Amino acid sequence: MANRTDPTAKSIHGTNPQNLVEKIVRSKIYQNTYWKEQCFGLTAETLVDKAMELDHLGGTFGGNRKPTPFLCLVMKMLQIQPEKEIVVEFIKNEDYKYVRILGAFYLRLTGSVTDVYQYLEPLYNDYRKLRQKLSDGKYSLTHVDEVIDQLLTTDYSCDIALPRIQKRWTLEASGILEARRSALEDDFEEEEEKEDEAQAMDVDVNTHEKGYYHGRSPTRDRDRDRKRDNYKYRERDYDRDRDYDRDYGRGRERDRDRDRERDRDRERDRHRLRDEKGYGRERDRERERDGRERDRRERDRGKRRSRSRSRSRDRRERDREDGEHRRRRARGSISPRRQPADDGNFQDESKKKKKEKKSDGTDHPDPEIAEANRLRASLGLAPLKL
Repeated sequence: MANRTDPTAKSIHGTNPQNLVEKIVRSKIYQNTYWKEQCFGLTAETLVDKAMELDHLGGTFGGNRKPTPFLCLVMKMLQIQPEKEIVVEFIKNEDYKYVRILGAFYLRLTGSVTDVYQYLEPLYNDYRKLRQKLSDGKYSLTHVDEVIDQLLTTDYSCDIALPRIQKRWTLEASGILEARRSALEDDFEEEEEKEDEAQAMDVDVNTHEKGYYHGRSPTRDRDRDRKRDNYKYRERDYDRDRDYDRDYGRGRERDRDRDRERDRDRERDRHRLRDEKGYGRERDRERERDGRERDRRERDRGKRRSRSRSRSRDRRERDREDGEHRRRRARGSISPRRQPADDGNFQDESKKKKKEKKSDGTDHPDPEIAEANRLRASLGLAPLKL
């Protein structure tokens, strides 16, 4: 019930007035403590007291995007929809600057194009300072005329999308609005009148002197030239002052563009530094991961080496045991080639054959052949076979 729009309220731009605030921001406002405690049961008369207590303006701030009291009061005005006369009185209030900004912001959301230009353009002459809370919770210095210029020239302010309005020159061309009259034009007109009077007096004095002396004097010529130069300088100053308002507005727009470009450069630098830091951290993590993989491979290689060593050691032990077993079996069994000799001992026939094969013929029965075989053996020749 506390968050519903007044039943008597009219639709603004074809929708519920509260729908002019985005849904996410609207839900943040409904959950805010200031909305629940200070804005409950407010009317158009009691809302003025809360507006007089404001000390800053802004949208949402902080990590959880908390709304400011200024934004809560704007939402309350959309909910109760005060009359146009009350909003105009808010704008004309010169004692409380935040009350004036609150009324101007509400009129920018709900007013027609002609009302917006009619009631907000005179506030360009208000140069009082304002405190604005930024999205990070810090405060920045701004002025009333800067806030009004933001409301008239941009489509987004205080985290709220502003309704689109036509450009002023379009309305002037169609005859809906008159040409804007600067507050400095009155001063310019006074200066023009004074210059015209001074010029007329100079003309009268020169005419009187010329008729009196009936000639030209070098002194009067120098004075006349000096006055003419002073007049030219005054004309030049007048032209410069007449264009001051337009140049001042353009200069402020250029300053804002430079500030936005500087902020975008800082944001790009911040992102680049964050990416470089992230790349360094990723590179360190890859190095650590490679080191861990290298250590794991070395451990696996060491394990494989130890397993291969243990297998080869086991294989050598088995071979040694098998050899000992064979030798024991060989000693415990009689080879079929071993035949018993005449004296009862066993003699290996293979050894006999080897001995026979190794005979070099020196034991031949014939002495001459034996001597020849010995000589051939000394020469490395094969023995005679006779």
